[in-house]
Amino acid sequence: MSVVAPEFRAARCVRYRYRYSECTRCQDACPHQAISLGDSGAAIDPENCRNCALCVSACRTGAFAAAGFQPIEMLRQAIKGESLSIACAPSGHAADAVVPCLGALDAPLLAYLEKRRLPTHLLGASQCTDCAHGAKGAAQLEANLEAAAELRAAAAPEQWLPVEVVTDTPAPTAEKPRFASGRRHLFRRLFGRGVDEVAAAVEMKPAAVPVPDKAIRAGAYALPEQRELLQIVATRKDGQPYHVAIHEALPALDISIGPGCTVCEACFRVCPTGAIGITENPGDWALLFQRDRCVGCVACLEVCQPRVLDAAAAFDLSPDQPPRVLVSLAKQRCDRCDRFFVSPRPEKTCKVCSDDDDAFAAIYG
Repeated sequence: MSVVAPEFRAARCVRYRYRYSECTRCQDACPHQAISLGDSGAAIDPENCRNCALCVSACRTGAFAAAGFQPIEMLRQAIKGESLSIACAPSGHAADAVVPCLGALDAPLLAYLEKRRLPTHLLGASQCTDCAHGAKGAAQLEANLEAAAELRAAAAPEQWLPVEVVTDTPAPTAEKPRFASGRRHLFRRLFGRGVDEVAAAVEMKPAAVPVPDKAIRAGAYALPEQRELLQIVATRKDGQPYHVAIHEALPALDISIGPGCTVCEACFRVCPTGAIGITENPGDWALLFQRDRCVGCVACLEVCQPRVLDAAAAFDLSPDQPPRVLVSLAKQRCDRCDRFFVSPRPEKTCKVCSDDDDAFAAIYG
């Protein structure tokens, strides 16, 4: 098993795309305090890193990659056989595949194995209490199995074959590991009370100032393997909708926009996967949402200063759905420069010309 620290790809990181992001998924998942966070992303301390790959599984945008943990390659080998056993490296079990930690097996991967009805057994979970990766690995595995069960239920009446967690001589007095991360608290704060309660709480907040342009960094769009695998999993043979509830371990989300959008386009600029896009022609402008590309990183919800973006408590995860219009506006024409522009309310001049007036007044009074 390789002990080389995972590679960090900054351009995919939510904190790199939006420097004020509160995302701490990777740091919360790390059992060894090997990850530090800043406004330009994450840094891994190779002295502390034990290559458990929990950060790889926890990151929604695929910002981490571990040379010793290649889930897709493991699947390619697995589907060639009649059954599959997966063991974590610390347990010392012999198996068809050995992974750094069972918690690194993300929900789409587990669900894919179940959908293929490949008999799969996980070895080593009973020894988590004595493992260096400890409760965090056990909690992440539990969350991923729970999300896989959610996907399995949504596929009914199709019959999947659940992954079996093998009990292998656990300590007789071992307690169930507990894990409460700051990121999970943020997730529950955003969604756990229900959409209506969250919206009501947001309305009570004072209006926020616009996000500075320098707070958002550009980067190429990238769709992580987890999300691509989820596309395959969420396909029903009967063509019916694939309804799932929002879950922290599922790289998916469904968003909408309520009244009050300022057309600042910050959500579009911060999205790391291209799930939020813009289409326009000489007369119209529209903000679109493509659910197939959303990984549930919630960067758009964080960056929205009017707090009008919202997430559905349950949604249809079926793939190949057409992009949905979040907000659409007719373009206006500036009386001064004659350029077309977009504004949520009727204006005589565009923002560029209005800013010029403000600057002139500030200088000359």
